[in-house]
Amino acid sequence: MSDTHGRPGPLPAPEDRWLTLPGRKRVLVVVHTVTYGQRLRDVFSLLEGDLRIQLVFTAAPHALGEGTGGFLHELGAAALPWQEAVRTRFDLALAAGSRGIEKVRGPLVRLSHGAGHIKLLRGGRPAPADGRPTGMLSRQYLTRGGRVVPAAIALAHERDLAELARWCPEAVPAAAVVGDPCYDRIVSSLPLRDAYRRALGVGPRQHLVVTTTTWGPSSSFGRFDALLPRLIGELPSDRYRVAVLVHPNVWAGHGGRQIRTWLAGVRARGLALVPPETDWRALLVAADSVIGDHGSLTSYATVAPRVPVLVARFPEDEVHPSSPAAALARTAPALSPLHPLEGQLEYAAAEYRKREYEQVAALISSEPGRFNRRMRTLMYRLLGLGQPAYAPVTEPAAVPPPLDGGTARRTAGPRA
Repeated sequence: MSDTHGRPGPLPAPEDRWLTLPGRKRVLVVVHTVTYGQRLRDVFSLLEGDLRIQLVFTAAPHALGEGTGGFLHELGAAALPWQEAVRTRFDLALAAGSRGIEKVRGPLVRLSHGAGHIKLLRGGRPAPADGRPTGMLSRQYLTRGGRVVPAAIALAHERDLAELARWCPEAVPAAAVVGDPCYDRIVSSLPLRDAYRRALGVGPRQHLVVTTTTWGPSSSFGRFDALLPRLIGELPSDRYRVAVLVHPNVWAGHGGRQIRTWLAGVRARGLALVPPETDWRALLVAADSVIGDHGSLTSYATVAPRVPVLVARFPEDEVHPSSPAAALARTAPALSPLHPLEGQLEYAAAEYRKREYEQVAALISSEPGRFNRRMRTLMYRLLGLGQPAYAPVTEPAAVPPPLDGGTARRTAGPRA
């Protein structure tokens, strides 16, 4: 079907005749992985409640797509098969990944899915004079056949514009600086710190250590066999609780059963393995210390005040030098395998410098507190609709389940 100018028009939607509210503006949410889906939840929630808009979900093919069906099921969302989704024209599409998005019919908004642009584009060591872009800001990820795919590229920080201009200048006109949703949600959650700690089962005199890991061979997950037994063995259980946040891509790549069995020994001794569905932002707000690698969660910890960080692993040649992760690695002390852990936690707390951590956090978003307003404005402009006559509210993170060594209840909290 085409319009009078010969351009492809909307494909028939036979299901409309069964709908109570037909003819709505249709927005496709493209979920490649659980990580991307959780990121997008902060975005599509800005459209929910508007009777003029129908949200449609699809699980796009991805090597780490395990769990996306369960994610959509927990949302209560009816998912359109990918092959059917790419045959249908939509009024707007949202995606945090790049695979297959050139097949989506309709204006697409491409979002980042972490704390700044951390990981450099894969492909070996760069020549010093040339450097390497991060994935989302590269021509490889943003164009197909010489054409910029997204109608809009949502950026968290104004400095990303300069990077985009360097590596894919033809995409600059599509860029919009909107801020970071997780930054704003963490700030909104700060007043609930005591409530989160009670829900987690952390005593008023206990020190909560949250250990985070990203995914991939350079993550700290591969060294957990050395770190986690030390955390459980060296930190007195009456004064410390230890919780581990494992990136959803690790769960998707290896499977939940494998993750739990790998960590069964330390879990039996009191370590809490946080389910991937739990809202990790509540854990960071509740934490007294964070031990992490170059993943986004370690950088997001800088948004919560007075949470010192120990950097467990930092693969310098894989991380963008101007990213929040690189800045944090220059700021926070590095974890030592040769010194007692309790002493290192005390050292990190004593050396905590509020201004330096705030400078790292400032690299995550140049529009603090304004993501909802800016993102909603962008989406409604592309939809050709006036915005609802009320300001969007930044909700705090969901209350987490108790730390009980891995048998926690499931919640539906987003993840970066």
